[in-house]
Amino acid sequence: MLELIVRGGKLVIPEGVRQADLGISGRQIVQVAPEIAEPARQEINASGLYVFPGLIDVHVHFNEPGQAHWEGIASGSAALAAGGGTAFFDMPLNSLPCTLDGPSFDQKLSAMQAHSHTDFALWGGLTPNNLQHMPDLAERGVIGFKAFMCNSGLPQFPACDDATLYVGMRLAAQLGLPVAVHAESEALTAYLAQQKRQQGQTTWRDYLDSRPVYTELEAIQRALLFARETGCRLHIVHISSGAGVVMAAEARAKGVDVSLETCPHYLAFTAEDLERLGALGKCAPPFRSELQRTLLWVQVLQGQVDIIGSDHSPSPPEMKQGHDFFSLWGGIAGVQSTLGVLLSEGWRQRGLALERLAALLAANPAKRFGLAQKGRLAEGYDADFALVDLGQTYTLRQEDLYYRHPISPYLGRTFVGVVQETWLRGQRVYAGGKIEKPRGVRLLKGTIPFGTEP
Repeated sequence: MLELIVRGGKLVIPEGVRQADLGISGRQIVQVAPEIAEPARQEINASGLYVFPGLIDVHVHFNEPGQAHWEGIASGSAALAAGGGTAFFDMPLNSLPCTLDGPSFDQKLSAMQAHSHTDFALWGGLTPNNLQHMPDLAERGVIGFKAFMCNSGLPQFPACDDATLYVGMRLAAQLGLPVAVHAESEALTAYLAQQKRQQGQTTWRDYLDSRPVYTELEAIQRALLFARETGCRLHIVHISSGAGVVMAAEARAKGVDVSLETCPHYLAFTAEDLERLGALGKCAPPFRSELQRTLLWVQVLQGQVDIIGSDHSPSPPEMKQGHDFFSLWGGIAGVQSTLGVLLSEGWRQRGLALERLAALLAANPAKRFGLAQKGRLAEGYDADFALVDLGQTYTLRQEDLYYRHPISPYLGRTFVGVVQETWLRGQRVYAGGKIEKPRGVRLLKGTIPFGTEP
């Protein structure tokens, strides 16, 4: 007997949207059929609902251990589940210690196993201080290595100079793991910021002026060159501009093994929104012009962007208060709203196909990072899915947020698509506004070759 049947839902699969039943046993999908005749111990009536594969967010900062007062694994993963997510990749900062060697990996793994509501993967760091520890991190099971090409904002996680980045990429290629880069030029952004601050210019607009699009393009160009020369599998995180996607996509067409990630906030906001949002909207790279946002959407719709991750990077509210915009913490609290942004801004307003949306949020992350049983509603895959009512809208309120600190630039925004339930490997982890703890969560490791393209 099957353990669970999800009946009559509209499955979002690579071929489109198909009404069918899902049969689940042993925490996996074992049947997909127009109608499953046999009985099950439990059945869900999903009539009228869309069944999405569980979201895989490849870019979050849950800040535990060491800074759980900023967010924490329990609250961060609960918010992910409430937004339809079933797995996340935690960045090696801003936890303390940062994930830069074997012992720090072990500390974070223990915290994840104790507190996470979903499956997870862990990024290791690539900095000038830990090249010698990269093999140990690879052996323990990191999903890849994260490097900053500019100041990370955390002294424990220094930026890579060119030599470090080149050597680190070459080593990562030998270890068979990708390198994710935060691509902004340290030389240019530091110089422009210094010029502004010396003149007493410290407003939100001055901050934007200190990080123009060309500072992102210059760093992307260097990262692509190093990837070509070392054979490293490159992942460029949070590309904020359409121009940045075009540059990277052109290199990929010429043979560079690179995947491209952007974030919901670059698709939802423009630079002018920063005056209204203030520090809630501060991030790096910053919001761009309406023209760049439009160009970015064009690249998403044309299939050049591979993955959309939240870059959820919260902080206590007091770290976003003050008159010097340069000194305020930069980071968007948004892991709960990724699906809402893509459905509202993409599907409803721009005609983004639901199967393409599911690819950006689930199938592509799974394929690109070698998660063989994740990201699709198909036989043999983990029973990770979200039941979503696309006929409903909602306005995000503070009391809806599962974050440790109920602040977000999306508050007050109206979204289409209400997540009714989220299931992880056949276990319900979210339903009706309540979070449920699953029996056992897993560290995810790449189990198939790292693909050239998602």
